[in-house]
Amino acid sequence: MDKVPMTVRGAELLRAELEKLKTVDRPQVVQEIAEAREHGDLKENAEYHAAREQQGMIEARIRDIEGKLSNAQIIDVTKIPNDGRVVFGCTVTVYREDQDKEIVYKIVGEDEADLKQNLISVYTPIAKGLIGKEIDDEVVIKVPAGEIKLEIVDVKYV
Repeated sequence: MDKVPMTVRGAELLRAELEKLKTVDRPQVVQEIAEAREHGDLKENAEYHAAREQQGMIEARIRDIEGKLSNAQIIDVTKIPNDGRVVFGCTVTVYREDQDKEIVYKIVGEDEADLKQNLISVYTPIAKGLIGKEIDDEVVIKVPAGEIKLEIVDVKYV
């Protein structure tokens, strides 16, 4: 399987979630299953079935995170010399002409993307259009709503 780009912060968040799943959530659901078993007939026991379902979801999420971390290519953009080019992990300020405003994006891995925080996936049309470009470049990017014109104002490796 190909390596998947991930920022240092993204990897830390996944590791923290994995730790919580293994040390808090998993033991808690095991306890809930044990308590539900004590109530007798398991066929009619809704608490038991709910706990088992929860256990399945926790185990699936643990496997999912472990798989993502094992295939992650963790990129620390702060260790890359800033030559003004837009790269994975950088924070880029663009001027959007049609809205007459500046927007700041951080280009991150797929699991880290959160448009409300302006964290955009490296696989989005905007990120793909910006990668490799540099300050003062103008790019026209095709998005589902049509085309947008962006001018790169600043690039930070933070």
